[in-house]
Amino acid sequence: MQPESPAPEAILEASLYVDDLDAAEAFYGGLLGLEAIQRVANRHVFFRCGSSVLLLFNAAETVKAPGNPRLPVPPHGAKGPGHVCFSQSREQLLQMRKRLQSAGVEIEAEFDWPSGARSVYFRDPAGNSVEIAEPHLWAP
Repeated sequence: MQPESPAPEAILEASLYVDDLDAAEAFYGGLLGLEAIQRVANRHVFFRCGSSVLLLFNAAETVKAPGNPRLPVPPHGAKGPGHVCFSQSREQLLQMRKRLQSAGVEIEAEFDWPSGARSVYFRDPAGNSVEIAEPHLWAP
C-alpha cells in the first residue's frame, strides 16, 4: 500500500524517562557535552543534539494531566530502561569512551558491526542503555 503523503524525513526529537533530573542533566550535559536548551522544575530537561532534541522526562510528572492549558500535551511515560544511540566519528567515539571510563562509567559492550561501524554501550544514571556508534552504522 502506497502512502498518500511522503514518509517523515528525520527524527526531530526522542524521549527517555529518568527518575533524577539533576543526575540526568549532569550526565547528558556535563559528561556527554550536550547543550541543555530547556528545563522545567522536576518535569523535564531537553538537550540539543545536532538537528535533533533529546527529551528527558520524569515519568512521575509526565503521566499527570497537563498543568498548562496552552500546551495540551497528552500524558505519557514509560517504565523500564529505554535506549538511545548517538552518532560520532570513530576518533570522537574513542575519545568519548576514554572520557566515560575516566568518569567511572562502565562500558557494557563494544564491538564492530558487519557494516564496519563501531558501537560502544553504557548506562545513564537512570539505567537507560546509551550507545554511541559511527554514522555509517545504518547507511543504505
